[in-house]
Amino acid sequence: MEENDDNIKLLLPKEFNFEENINYLARSSNECLFHIEKNRVFKAIPIGAETFIIEVFSEDDNYLIIRFLGEGKPTSKITREEVSRYVREWFDLDRDIRPFYSMANEDPLLGPAVDSFYGLRIIGIPDLFEALCWGILGQQINLTFAYTLKRRLVEKFGRSVEHEGITYWIFPSPEDIAELPVEELESLRMTKKKSEYLIGVAQLMVEEKLTREKLLYLSNHKDAEKMLVKIRGIGPWTANYVLMRCLRYPTAFPIDDVGLHNAIKHQLGKEIKPSKEEIMKLAVNWKSWESYATFYMWRFLY
Repeated sequence: MEENDDNIKLLLPKEFNFEENINYLARSSNECLFHIEKNRVFKAIPIGAETFIIEVFSEDDNYLIIRFLGEGKPTSKITREEVSRYVREWFDLDRDIRPFYSMANEDPLLGPAVDSFYGLRIIGIPDLFEALCWGILGQQINLTFAYTLKRRLVEKFGRSVEHEGITYWIFPSPEDIAELPVEELESLRMTKKKSEYLIGVAQLMVEEKLTREKLLYLSNHKDAEKMLVKIRGIGPWTANYVLMRCLRYPTAFPIDDVGLHNAIKHQLGKEIKPSKEEIMKLAVNWKSWESYATFYMWRFLY
């Protein structure tokens, strides 16, 4: 990592293509937590009690550059390291995915995916509450409406900062949601059950019964999944989605995901979706890389 007052420069692994990751981030014009302009990502990130607006871009294949916008620039080395850590985690830069590519190149389903999206990483959701909310919001609705619900939630209960006439939103904290009446969330056109689930998760996090640290302390993703599915509103799909996007377990596998089923159906040229048993047979070589395999298959659809 190299840095000066305005920039942090992160060395990129060879198996990383910024454009592929930008293409993924740009999949919805209704995204409210960052925006993309001229192949650059602009986002506000909270670090402790401070909030920084950053611009992330790559001028070549070797470095990712984080530029601080506005007056709010981190002054301490520790804070700058936290910003760097956030971005590295967001783009999963510290993971060696060469073993995944070696496996995928020999796999009939994943081979075309790797060819099409080489350099793509699992774009993370570093904040546990945001990841859980996104997983719950996305249950049994299409992606377009999920983005609409997220925007309504963020713009009503989140906070924002401005720079040069642009508003940057920060996802609500558990404290912002925990004490809300269910009707407040229902007013966003959220179902009563989803409203209750979000409030319940927020309360657990405020009470520190559910934390990122407690989940990471567990020895494997199955134990973490068991802990999550005990929470009302979180089933195996949501649990594995969070373990994949936030906790970064490479073995997390949302095998019941409709998008995964449709992607496999599309790639196999079938008229009906495969059964769970068929997927387990197709995924036999994905062991230890189920999350990346799923993410790459999703990319065929969205």
